[in-house]
Amino acid sequence: MRISVCAAGLVAATALLAAMNPALAQSESAGIVIYNAQHESLGVAWAEAFTKETGIKVTLRKGSDMEFANQIVQEGAASPADVFLTENSPAMSLVDQADLFEPVAKDTLAQVPETFQPSNGHWVGVAARSTVFAYDKTKLTEDKLPKSLLDLADPAWKGRWAASPAGADFQAIVSALLALKGEAATKEWLAAMKTNFTAYKGNSTAMKAVNAGEVEGAVIYHYYYFGDQAKTGENSKNVALHFFKNQDPGAFVSISGGGVLASSQHKTEAQAFLKWLTGKGGQAVLRDGASFEYAVSKDAESNAALPALSTLDYPKVDPQSLNSKSVTDLMTAAGIL
Repeated sequence: MRISVCAAGLVAATALLAAMNPALAQSESAGIVIYNAQHESLGVAWAEAFTKETGIKVTLRKGSDMEFANQIVQEGAASPADVFLTENSPAMSLVDQADLFEPVAKDTLAQVPETFQPSNGHWVGVAARSTVFAYDKTKLTEDKLPKSLLDLADPAWKGRWAASPAGADFQAIVSALLALKGEAATKEWLAAMKTNFTAYKGNSTAMKAVNAGEVEGAVIYHYYYFGDQAKTGENSKNVALHFFKNQDPGAFVSISGGGVLASSQHKTEAQAFLKWLTGKGGQAVLRDGASFEYAVSKDAESNAALPALSTLDYPKVDPQSLNSKSVTDLMTAAGIL
């Protein structure tokens, strides 16, 4: 997708861009290529708003987290991408471990709490989503809900819960479990999961299964429920969300990341995009749009329909520690993948 502005608007936009970053006033603004593993509609909304405000053209290429991460590693210094956006952070870690990111500008990092960026500053959080247990409220009451994600390993939950294990979303949750509880506990939980759960393809499908009474609950991210509720609610009318407490692995908040590739030929423009994305403009798209993902920047407001991020008792996990390869190896060994 190519997003542009008209000639008259470009003059004004270029002036605004120069004010944002004087270095760009020295030459005509170049376009950037974004490998977008975020939801397509959210990526388009961000790109259009950025171009409208700055005059920088954007080419979006759509793919999945790990698809693009592995592609970038293979492309190396020859990658045509300037920016990589993900839904979850393990894919960012894979690219970072290959030393393929340009460090994020300090003024951009300063806009985001340390909780939502890796400790090395090679990429930055741009949005977030909370792990939840979506349950059938016609069958379960609050006193019957699991108090921890680990409780789902109990034989009492056999055949009663679901997940979408092949997706990057669930694998990020398992990455957090591994980081928080260690390999032995993760292996044990995955072995029990193999016995207890039902696999569905996609979080939306898992939620629909809960709504239809096929299973009593599913481990998903929060925004699938809020997105459906904002439409017809037909796939979530029997569903309620349980937010785990006590910094449980089931309360994990996954970070959507953004990074500038070291191979980029347009680093100034790419850095400007990350600064805008984590600033008022990019975070306002989350607040006002229909993605229902959390805004993560300092003082940024999320969609009013969501429980405040500050009220979620989530565990603090350095996203740099989330290891996608170890997780897929463990899940494969457990027979889940």
